Amino acid sequence: MDLSDWIRRRADFTPEKPAILFEGAALSYAALADRIDRFAQILGSELGVSPGDRVAYLGLNSPEFISLIFACARVGAILLPLNWRLAAPEHAQLLRHAEPIALFAEVDFLEHIDGVRSDIKDVKLVLLDKQGEANASDAWTSLAELEFAGQDRPAFQRPKGLSDDDGLLLCYTSGTTGTPKGALLSKKAVFWNAVNSAHMHDLSSRDTVLTLLPMFHIGGLNIQTLPTLHAGATVLLHRRFDVDLFFQAFEDHPVTLTLLVPTIMLTVMADPRWVDLKPDGLRMISIGSTIVPGQMVSAVCDWGVPLVQVYGSTETGPIVAYTPPGDAARKPASTGKTAVHCEIRLVDDKGKEVATGEKGEILVSGPNILKEYWGDPQATREAFTGRWFHTGDIGHFDEEGFLYVDGRIKDMIISGGENIYPALIENLLSEREEIGEIAVVGLPDDYWGEIAVAVIAAKEGYMVDVDQVLDYCSGRIARYSCPREVIIVDQLPRNAMGKIVKEEVRELALQKCSQRPEQEQ
Repeated sequence: MDLSDWIRRRADFTPEKPAILFEGAALSYAALADRIDRFAQILGSELGVSPGDRVAYLGLNSPEFISLIFACARVGAILLPLNWRLAAPEHAQLLRHAEPIALFAEVDFLEHIDGVRSDIKDVKLVLLDKQGEANASDAWTSLAELEFAGQDRPAFQRPKGLSDDDGLLLCYTSGTTGTPKGALLSKKAVFWNAVNSAHMHDLSSRDTVLTLLPMFHIGGLNIQTLPTLHAGATVLLHRRFDVDLFFQAFEDHPVTLTLLVPTIMLTVMADPRWVDLKPDGLRMISIGSTIVPGQMVSAVCDWGVPLVQVYGSTETGPIVAYTPPGDAARKPASTGKTAVHCEIRLVDDKGKEVATGEKGEILVSGPNILKEYWGDPQATREAFTGRWFHTGDIGHFDEEGFLYVDGRIKDMIISGGENIYPALIENLLSEREEIGEIAVVGLPDDYWGEIAVAVIAAKEGYMVDVDQVLDYCSGRIARYSCPREVIIVDQLPRNAMGKIVKEEVRELALQKCSQRPEQEQ
């Protein structure tokens, strides 16, 4: 069954069941199917979108966003979800690279797009909000106008020759270490990722899933949201994260699942309402996007709900590994076991598979992996060895087959000939109550080549004592792995998804680092 038929098939069985709950209104499966039909008509008949064309979306989470994904699958187009937190020049760069034929945008981004219109002259601009028409320039056409124009046309006919291998989602990587690359995921990848998600979450049509992470990010879109609709369940959709709306959601709806990132998890746990929040139906909270402190996992499990880690990346759909809920408390530092429709190998720098307990690069194979990096055949070739995708992450398996992510290859610090994995230090120091944020980076050193430096932001109401931090590492990890210096900052730089941007941390450390005396390693 083609992905574009998911919703219509579900509507055949449960037409009145809510597919999406959004801002106080319920959109049934039948109504969502009709909306997808209208979007497909607009794309194919009114905008002239052909198979392989790119269609961009700039806006917050909305039912229109979801409808557009399925409509693109229907016409064979590729959806480019734009990160609404980027600056206009950054959007212009992505749009020039992806060359979409059309751009759908919410009214709040009118001025933003108009500011870069000279860079995207040939893109058809569609305004999603009818109320914003008065403020739109002549370059914009409203969605309402396009719907009206298509009323007298014959129903759109799906193009022939489409397949599950066709590209569907063009998602640009978060770019923590350089220029973002466009990872192209096929309809097949989205489907098999949904199957992995169904196993991870034990998804069924009885679930109500709270989506509050931005869906321009592959995690917010693919870990739970699209799999929920494939399962015939209900998505409770928030436009963006709001801590008050988070707690209100559990009062108003029988939420069974949700997905957070560590920064949001910390915000929620710091709120006084967290202690008294005991939703009966909540089966688990999933968490990912970056390395999750084991202390956080243990704290949430002790609170009464499994905090289940998920490992993956934009290029992997993203689900590659996840923790079984029953093992979350027992294995708080692990990202879990290999997904049911994935394979993982850990290899050394010569490509040889490493033994259990040894660290190696994480290679992934499966039907959920990207087709290619858009417009970059060299990067695509470099990312694969045969069918194996190189994640660039370093990890190890324990004797029970649980995966632990130790860091990034590019993050690895080589000091005096020894490999230092920043995640090892970060996880250790995250155990300390006074530490709110931490990132470990390598700085150049004339004697050792590189040294490990811990950059730390204290929790509100706490102070960090540098000597205590250094003493805490002593005896707990190898001496050569201990940070040589600790730098205290107000906060660490993060990107739109809350990931710490290591390059900016490194620049910050270089600026703040004073002359270091040589120390014995």
